Amino acid sequence: MKKHNYVLTPGRYVGIKEEEDDGIPFEEKMKQLTTELADQIEEEEKLNSEIKKQLEEIGYGF
Repeated sequence: MKKHNYVLTPGRYVGIKEEEDDGIPFEEKMKQLTTELADQIEEEEKLNSEIKKQLEEIGYGF
């Protein structure tokens, strides 16, 4: 601690592991990730709709 002037900020003591490059170009990776996100959002909307439908059927619609 003395060598860091008694500063207790964790970043001074814990290193951050460098992330290895996966070799996939940024544009390609972003296209893949945004497509995956769009699919997940679509699935979320379907599930939310089904939840609301089921709640309405048992008298708890909103």
